[in-house]
Amino acid sequence: MRRYFLISYRTALLAGSATLFLFASPVAAQVKRPEPTRPVCAPEPPTVAPAPPAGANLPEVDPIICQEELAKEVPPLGADDPALSGPLESVAEFEARLRAQEAAGLGVAPTADPELSQPLPPLSQFDVREVELAQPEPTEAAPELRYAVRIDGLAEADALTDVDMQGEFDRLSALDEGDGKAANEAMLSARLTEDSKLLQRILQAEGWYDGAVQTSIERAPSETGGQVTAVLQVSPGTRYTIGTIAVEADSPTPPDLITSNLALKVGEPIVAQRIQGAEANLAIVLPQEGYPFATVGQRDVLLDPDTHLGDYTLPITLGPRARFGGFRTTGDLAFGASHVKTLSRFKAGELYDSRDVDDLREALVATGLFTTVAVEPERSGQRNPDGTETVTMLVTQDAGPPRTLAASAGYGTGQGFRVEGSWTHRNLFPPEGALIASAVAGTQELGASAIFRRSNAGKRDRTLQAGIEARRSDYDAFEALTGRIFGRLSYDSTPIWRKTFTWGIGAEILGTIEKDYNFALGRRDDRKFLIGALTGQVGFDKTDSLLDPTKGFRAQILVQPEGALSDGFRPYVRSQLDGSAYHPVGDSIVIAGRARAGTTLGIDRFQLAPSRRTYAGGGGSVRGFAYQQLGPKDPDGRPLGGLSLVEAAGEVRYRFGDFGVVGFVDMGQVYEDRVPTFKDLRTGVGIGARYYTSFGPLRVDVATPLGRRAGESRFNVYISIGQAF
Repeated sequence: MRRYFLISYRTALLAGSATLFLFASPVAAQVKRPEPTRPVCAPEPPTVAPAPPAGANLPEVDPIICQEELAKEVPPLGADDPALSGPLESVAEFEARLRAQEAAGLGVAPTADPELSQPLPPLSQFDVREVELAQPEPTEAAPELRYAVRIDGLAEADALTDVDMQGEFDRLSALDEGDGKAANEAMLSARLTEDSKLLQRILQAEGWYDGAVQTSIERAPSETGGQVTAVLQVSPGTRYTIGTIAVEADSPTPPDLITSNLALKVGEPIVAQRIQGAEANLAIVLPQEGYPFATVGQRDVLLDPDTHLGDYTLPITLGPRARFGGFRTTGDLAFGASHVKTLSRFKAGELYDSRDVDDLREALVATGLFTTVAVEPERSGQRNPDGTETVTMLVTQDAGPPRTLAASAGYGTGQGFRVEGSWTHRNLFPPEGALIASAVAGTQELGASAIFRRSNAGKRDRTLQAGIEARRSDYDAFEALTGRIFGRLSYDSTPIWRKTFTWGIGAEILGTIEKDYNFALGRRDDRKFLIGALTGQVGFDKTDSLLDPTKGFRAQILVQPEGALSDGFRPYVRSQLDGSAYHPVGDSIVIAGRARAGTTLGIDRFQLAPSRRTYAGGGGSVRGFAYQQLGPKDPDGRPLGGLSLVEAAGEVRYRFGDFGVVGFVDMGQVYEDRVPTFKDLRTGVGIGARYYTSFGPLRVDVATPLGRRAGESRFNVYISIGQAF
């Protein structure tokens, strides 16, 4: 490698002698320079140098510069000024020469300045002032840049897709977010660049991988207002389609399990959302069909720019096909594996289905006993004769606080205010054995109760209850002081799981002291009753919601064989039939209707305790009338109750967002006869407001009676949770 050297020199004057310093620095070989033309140098005298190592192969090196060239280019020192070659004068001689020049009028001799020998003044005597820079204040703010946006070339591609690409762009556009205003052109240019990248992503998501977006800023003439337009020129190119589909996986059972559920076809456009949806569908279906450990790998799409086809490849790891086995629990346990089995809807040996696992997880959450809970399969290594593998369901529990305080409040005309509070320990007697202590206080009611409840008692969704209750009631219809012992076994719907078929059976014994009007004496007297009763209830529900149904129907029948145990045994039967139906009209309107009929057989009204008679009127009965105010009355105008009743209601419900308006008509009547006669039906009309929450609508209804009679309120107000029916 050839090296070039730069040569420089400088002269130093030290004690009258001149010395020449030469500096040489190498320059990298990549820098090519023209070689200088040099004269032929005379042979140099030999230079004594250390001998090279034995056997060293040294390259020949040309001399850097010869003496003749140096003498030619660099003149000898002192050639033009002989003084340069003489000795330097001393300082004393230099000062004497200057004084002589001053005396001759040729210069100024150096003199000692007295001020230079004086001490410096202290800092405190200095006049220190803050420097103020004179900067002109802007006379007015820079004008805001107004702009419009135009997209050319997108409409043609947009018409070929199921997605509104223009709308998607408008939703995410930085230009659109700026509302046509920018501080300056640099900001507008930055937004334009960002939106061009957005458009390219939107095009690629719909299969236009060759699409290009050019940007520009157009300025209108100043005489037209100087409007600035940000332009995005779209060139979609040719849309890519699927050329081949290849799934890399073991053979499933059934053989078409993957191909029938991968909703992609050769020849369809390569749309990102379609491909992701097809893969997500596989990820859901495979665990539902017995493959709990199936994983969908990372797709590969190879695009050919010449044919505009894409070869789609999807790797899938199926894992073993599985069947349900046993259960195992770990963590901070609320209950053991045996109760987990009770909550499950699947049996050992059934083909694995992730929907059953999700259902079990929801049932565990619904117990309210966990902070977190997870259910997942784990391999056991146990092979079955059909080639499947048994999996164990691992339940990881994190028990939460088991105690709950709750309260509710309501108001109704005729009932007044009512507040109820409760304390619950949901797992005092595991598994799911709860103790509930509650109290109610209101303008017409006061009471307390203690209830033991076993949820999922031996079977999923079956509930066992037993309790004791004491209550004091002070209504217009009756005044009562009642004690009750009861038990009930039921299979009921909950807000989480609505069941098509429900049932309940129970028994109770109650003793009560109640005031009743004695027509023979013409006054209200205290009467004592001891009653034993059985209860049977069956329900059928085909609606879409427990608290806010919008379609379907439901029906329920209640039968209560009872007997008066004081003064001999007098059996009788109380029964009631309820039905309702719901029909949607469009997306916002629901028409709802209900009917009720009740009867009491085998006893006269006076022999029946006032609290066991039938009543109508109020928020859950016939709105427009006060609580329990329909039917026959005593001379003082207080309801006497009856042995039968009939009710009907119709509503038109309109919902907008989280709010709603309801118009309704209710009618009904209570009869002293054992079977309703449908005479003297009373009607109430009204309007209501709804606020829809995650747990059900909050309801406020205002109603008025038609054909209002003396003593009846003009308006009645009802506040509660849930629809009226």
